Parts: sequence; structure tokens; C-alpha cells
Amino acid sequence: MDKGRTEGLLRRAGLIGPEARIELMPLTGGVSSDVWRATDGFASFCVKAALPELKTKARWEAPIGRALAERNWLDWVGKHFDGFAPRILAFDAAGPTIVMDFLDPSHFRNWKSKLMDGRVDTGIARQVGSRLARIHAASVCAASVPASFANDADFDALRIDPYFRYTAAREPTVAPRLLELVSDLEGRREALVHGDVSPKNILCGPDGPVFIDAECATFGDPAFDIAFCLNHILIKSMVMPDRRGELNRAALELWEGYAESARWPGSGAVELRCTALLPALMLARVSGKSPLEYLDESGARSVRSAAIELLGRPACNMTALARFVMEYDR
Repeated sequence: MDKGRTEGLLRRAGLIGPEARIELMPLTGGVSSDVWRATDGFASFCVKAALPELKTKARWEAPIGRALAERNWLDWVGKHFDGFAPRILAFDAAGPTIVMDFLDPSHFRNWKSKLMDGRVDTGIARQVGSRLARIHAASVCAASVPASFANDADFDALRIDPYFRYTAAREPTVAPRLLELVSDLEGRREALVHGDVSPKNILCGPDGPVFIDAECATFGDPAFDIAFCLNHILIKSMVMPDRRGELNRAALELWEGYAESARWPGSGAVELRCTALLPALMLARVSGKSPLEYLDESGARSVRSAAIELLGRPACNMTALARFVMEYDR
């Protein structure tokens, strides 16, 4: 992060005075960007710069222009839903660099951290589902969204290729099914998709959950977002046996919160697509380019075998899928 360039950006945006100097402190948690807290001693800002190569074991390059997709997603959601996402304060397309609200961790706790600490709040899960569905529903009828979020190439580089094609190459027994799902995702244009709705990208604020890190935003299949989030909750339920029941209930609350607010023509079909995508995403977190860091060898084997079994005989609804995961013991 270039301190002088960042100071210039903050000055041009009127966020700091002409003579002010800032201090930069790195923030952790992601693999796709450098994120910093910038402060002049009075106010603090979150400054984010996309990386051309992600910090993963497998080589993973991605277009840095995805920062514009994130800026546009945060801006669109902020205009339609107060408090659902941090405010955009400045943007440098040449960087590309985004400046947004700094959400103090003492008031905005990372949801993944809470879950990993064993603090499972089904109320938060239901709110996450509801807010996500409201974003999807509002975007379905928004005439400007398809053109503003025509980010197919970026979504392919960040999600379809590393999660589906890469996994298919390593898991030949289910490769045809994974490639079928790719074909469906590529052809579906329905709603504004965040693309990275995982607990690490959700902050539990005083007024409800806040979504961050929207670099993968595109106009596509809303089922991807809900499946992506449920995937993380259900995998945690498999590898945290003392919290299995609570996490499984949280997954169902998340889905029910989503289903209650998902009201648009054709929204009823989202559940079936979600149950089809979920096992593919489960498998991708073991055999894809971005394996989950908290899965040990035993946990990875269990998640992999459950995912392969579900890919062979998909669940008919979310209740059945959650029950399968809850009872799975292999």
C-alpha cells in the first residue's frame, strides 16, 4: 500500500485535511486483497487494494478490475438498504483502491470468528438469509443492474474456474456433474450476486449483519449466494461435533430467513438449484483452489465423501440436505 498515494486519495475525497498525515495498519482475513486501516489520529477509514495474484497455495491469478465490481455492489446496496454494507467514501480506478467506512471490530464482530468460537446465534443466521434475499429481490426488477454488473469473465476467474473446473479436474468421478452445474451457472441471469457470502465476509453489527468483500459481484444466479453461505455453516457443523446441532439449525434458519424474503417470479426454483450447488461447493473446499484452512485430514475426508454422495443423489430440498449432513457419520 503506497502511503503517499493513499493520503492523496483521502485528501481529494475531502476525508482528511491538506496537511494531514496518516498511519496505515494492515487488517487480516482475506486472500484476494491488501486491506488497511488508515487513520489521521481523528478518523479511521478502511482502504482496500485488489491483488493480481491471490494468496493461495495453488496459483490463482485474477483481474484487478474486480475492485470496480465491488465498488459498484457496495454502492448499489448502500443506496437501496441502509446498513447492509459499508459506505463507499472514495475510489481510485487507477489503483484500483476502495476507501470505505472502517467498522470498528469492537462493535462489528466477524461472524466466522464467532462461529469458530462456538458462539452460534440462529437469529443472526436468519437475518443474513433475509437481508441477502432482499438484495436479490430488489435487483431482479432493477433495469440498470444487468448492464452495470456484466462481470461474467471476473466471476469465471474467481468462482467458476477455481471452484468447479479445477475441482472437476481433480475429482473425475463427479466431473460430468460439476461441469453440468457450470453450464447452468453460465447461462443464468436473474439477480445481483455478491459471489462471496461466507461468514468471514459478514460482520455482526448492532443493527444486524453487514456484508463486505463483494469482489465477485455479477448479475447471475442468486442460488449461488445462498448455497455459498450455507456451505460454510454446514461444513462447520460436520467438523465441530459439539456444535453440530446448533450449526445445523443455524443453516436451516438462514435458509428460512432467505425463503421468506425471496419474492420474485421464479424464486421458488432457487431452492432446488441451491441444493444442487451445495455439494459441489462442499467438494471445492476440499479439492478446489481454496481449501478451508480449518479442515484437518479427517474432516476433509468426511466433507469430501458427503459431497460426492450428494452429487450422486441430490437432496430434494434444504431440510433434507441439512438432515443428511446432520446424520452423516463416515
